[in-house]
Amino acid sequence: MRRFFGARIGTCACLDAEGRPEYRSRMAFHAVLFDLDGTLLDTLADIAVSMNHALQSLGFPAHEVDSYRRRVGWGARVLAEKSLPEDHHDPDTVARCVQLFAEYYSLHPNDHTRPFEGIVQMLAALRTASVPCAVLSNKPHDLTVSVVAQSLEGHPFVAVYGDRSGVPPKPHPGTARDAARQLGHAEDEVLFVGDSDIDMQTAVAAGMEPVGVTWGFRTREVLHDAGARVIIDQPAQLLNLLEKTNGHQ
Repeated sequence: MRRFFGARIGTCACLDAEGRPEYRSRMAFHAVLFDLDGTLLDTLADIAVSMNHALQSLGFPAHEVDSYRRRVGWGARVLAEKSLPEDHHDPDTVARCVQLFAEYYSLHPNDHTRPFEGIVQMLAALRTASVPCAVLSNKPHDLTVSVVAQSLEGHPFVAVYGDRSGVPPKPHPGTARDAARQLGHAEDEVLFVGDSDIDMQTAVAAGMEPVGVTWGFRTREVLHDAGARVIIDQPAQLLNLLEKTNGHQ
């Protein structure tokens, strides 16, 4: 077993983007920016139920929960477009679908949502080690703040960002760079941890280190192709990665 600043964790078998078992970097990383859906929280069921409610309210068929893995990550508008029938992508229908989805989801954001296994322990270890953390999601901002407060209570984040009017969403790097300033570190000292191609693209564009996770909504291949420098299979491996790059071995 290894220890990360006093937190006892299992041995890590981190893989880089080429599938190699050892990760090497000349950089030391001192802060972490997390995606939310599919990375910290398993939100898929609540998102699916909410979008299916919107679709059925408009007279369209619902989809299987698991099929939403391919639809989430780009924000509510793209989610609606990917869920509506192809011949009903007119602006009015999409806008109404987004509205119905947002209304229902705002009332049911945590019916089934839970942290992934090992997330609570990982965040506790980061807090103990005084590693500053933030959250960046394409979920609407107010809902992002609410879900984090309810589902990750007791884990203080330096900043929590969702999709805001007039601000480009991920993969635009602007808000990620804002987060780095709030974290108090240069972009290249921040690990951007996410489960999607959107997250990896954001990290690359912002000059951060892209870390993909396989327990979320995308495959290892998608993460690799989107620019992941390292891919991990368990939350504890993030602690080992920080330990390795900061020389605590």
